[in-house]
Amino acid sequence: MTDTTPAAAACALFTALAAADPVGLWSAPGRVNLIGEHTDYNDGFVFPFAIGGRTVVALGTRDDRRIRVVSTFDEVPVEVALDDLDALFPDRRDEIVEWARYPLGVAWALLSGRDAADAVGVDLAIASDVPVGAGLSSSAAIEGATASALNDVWGLGLDRVALAQAGRRAENEAVGAPTGIMDQMASMLGRADAGIFLDCRSLDAEIVELGFDTAGLDVLVVDTRVSHAHATGGYGERRAACERGAAIMGVGALRDIAVGDLPRAQELMDDVTFRRVRHVVTENQRVRDAVRTLREDGPRAIGGLLDASHASMRDDFEISTPELDLAVAVARDAGAIGARMTGGGFGGSAIALIDRALVPATTAAIAAAFADAGYGAPHIFTVHPSQGARRDA
Repeated sequence: MTDTTPAAAACALFTALAAADPVGLWSAPGRVNLIGEHTDYNDGFVFPFAIGGRTVVALGTRDDRRIRVVSTFDEVPVEVALDDLDALFPDRRDEIVEWARYPLGVAWALLSGRDAADAVGVDLAIASDVPVGAGLSSSAAIEGATASALNDVWGLGLDRVALAQAGRRAENEAVGAPTGIMDQMASMLGRADAGIFLDCRSLDAEIVELGFDTAGLDVLVVDTRVSHAHATGGYGERRAACERGAAIMGVGALRDIAVGDLPRAQELMDDVTFRRVRHVVTENQRVRDAVRTLREDGPRAIGGLLDASHASMRDDFEISTPELDLAVAVARDAGAIGARMTGGGFGGSAIALIDRALVPATTAAIAAAFADAGYGAPHIFTVHPSQGARRDA
């Protein structure tokens, strides 16, 4: 039987590129955000977990100071001198095909401000089974695997938080996507059957047991296959509205506004800005409530918070889509404990926390509802909280 895992694909791609075996394999997972959407770049709280889908980087060293990358997304190699990375990023990033900006941007971020004279050239081959465009952070998986590999091979000695920060810088400046740090932290810090309660201001992270396995629960992902692009359009507009709201309230970030401050905010803001602010402020509170509820009452008690999160994203932040709303509604009708869209929005995926025994019937019901509505067939699958970035071989 042919091995079709990302590790096998990365190794095969590397061998075709370099006519040699890689010196090692590193991987990092995608993530699902259980709750806490668009709070990360507002210095707020998030509660993601790493998933089983992973991106694998096969790496070999070169005897020159060049970096060459290739991936299953695009088997045309992209090659740059290490000493040219500073000239390319961020001002000339458009000269690099977009997928290659992720690994090359990580290399740039890791070497930036350091004496890079001892950094050896490398070849990187990348393969993944994290769905692209599904809101499961395939980009952070690439960044985490690349950062882990280069950190080891270049002997940088950076901890996981520093590697996550390098990934965020690559995404913000080398790619041009104005994201926060949640995705990278989840990919680096994930644990089995646990979530990461992350303070995006201090980067303090607590590992919180989810208890899904013990409770017989699965997280069902409904990838609507409606694509989204964080680097353009609505995401940037939402971020600008949040910054505008914080400035009106005289605070550094929306993290500094409490639910009790919302009546005053409503008096000071136009309706759209206020609703964007209200989502972030109430979502921060929902994250804290979810962590407390999990610890006190277990996973079956968080459904109402998931439902309220979706309503807030649909009505106040306006980042849902008809496909996401349908997936959430059908999952709830089929018996889900709670359901919400996850990720940046404007497409991507919804999640439902559901009894394992109900997964087949719920999957069938969602597929049928999409067909009846004339939507394209969704990709529906379960995910399990999993281990973060690591060296595999």
